[in-house]
Amino acid sequence: MKTKIIGLTYDLRSSYRAMGFSEEETAEFDKEETIEALEEAIQQCGYKTRKIGNIYELTQCLAAGERWDLVFNIAEGMSGACRESQVPALLDAYRIPYTFANPLTLAITLDKAYTKMVLKNHGFDMPQFFRISSSHELNGLPVQYPVFVKPVAEGTGKGIGNESIIDSFSALTAQVEKLLEKHQQPVIIEEYLPGREFTAGITGTGKQAQVLGIMEVIPEFSTEPIIYGYHTKENYQSLIHYALVNGPLADEIADLALSSYQILGCEDAGRVDIKLNATGKPCFIEINPLAGLNPVHSDLPILCKLAGISYLSLIKKILGSAEKKMNPAGNTPV
Repeated sequence: MKTKIIGLTYDLRSSYRAMGFSEEETAEFDKEETIEALEEAIQQCGYKTRKIGNIYELTQCLAAGERWDLVFNIAEGMSGACRESQVPALLDAYRIPYTFANPLTLAITLDKAYTKMVLKNHGFDMPQFFRISSSHELNGLPVQYPVFVKPVAEGTGKGIGNESIIDSFSALTAQVEKLLEKHQQPVIIEEYLPGREFTAGITGTGKQAQVLGIMEVIPEFSTEPIIYGYHTKENYQSLIHYALVNGPLADEIADLALSSYQILGCEDAGRVDIKLNATGKPCFIEINPLAGLNPVHSDLPILCKLAGISYLSLIKKILGSAEKKMNPAGNTPV
């Protein structure tokens, strides 16, 4: 039997830095070590691999006639409101299956406010939030302070820090204008949740999806909740530590995470971030259907390690889910 070939699509941080983009602009992108670890794990699962790269390199490969049995896609995209959807949409056009969610799910979940609108429409008890495109929209807005403000479509904690917690109209106006200018996208204003913070790791698709574990993000040197933003994530080894949690609270968080994952149409694997409100109730924050896969530094592999799941086992779970997309009837690559 012919060994199947899996292509790898990704955005390499060093490539975009060479184009002139800043360290923060490329924070979501991958380092060479991540791609090497991922490729090695896929090969250990019995596949041949072809490192493709970003959407520009993918386009060149497709135009040259290259095809693959499956693409393991972790490309985040650089620009546009649907940047995470660009590679999957292109692969859909060529009828080439790929890991993780479809373009529609990726487009919706990239926008934190639209994600919450969908879940609220499905009956989720969602804390107050507003999607703002101009500071003029703040006039007359029924905001209840304190609130938390962040860009609507960024990852890796970009645009999030201690200044994200707002307790006055003047401070809110100033922060909204700052974020709109810097990130060139709407912002989300949401009820500030002062409680503990967790992330849930999930693998599988639809009814086969399962929660791998619930991991708490704990400040290293403080009893106060930490702002899990860009600075903290870049310096996590000295500022925070992680712990797997169990019991009734973990079960409640797992149910919330799994139902949101399934409703939003996530596939193969992902992460759901949950925070407790002032009364200790778990509340949905956001979902990551393209979770980082650095074997050492990314939250999902860290969670798996705490749960006794090796990096290779995680990749096997992802591929086991994605394999069902290979060569379905009428889905021959173009």
